[in-house]
Amino acid sequence: MYQITPYTYAKAKALGVTVKSSTKRHKKLDVFRDGSLIASVGDTRYSDFPSYIRDKGEKYALERRRLYHIRHKGEGLAGELAKELLW
Repeated sequence: MYQITPYTYAKAKALGVTVKSSTKRHKKLDVFRDGSLIASVGDTRYSDFPSYIRDKGEKYALERRRLYHIRHKGEGLAGELAKELLW
């Protein structure tokens, strides 16, 4: 199970959504708005910005974030939520 970071909780609050560890296999987060599930985001088999900071340092994490944003454009609601909450 994915351990939600303070970074993700802060981003979720700013977006007006709540997050819980996902009940779906290979997903990190279930995202809720007004108590209703709107998306399951993030793949547990891949790292995210807070994980890279913890494991490899901030400089490396910032580069991975830059590359992630280049690769992931216009991917719908779930993709945008993943980008905002995890990167």
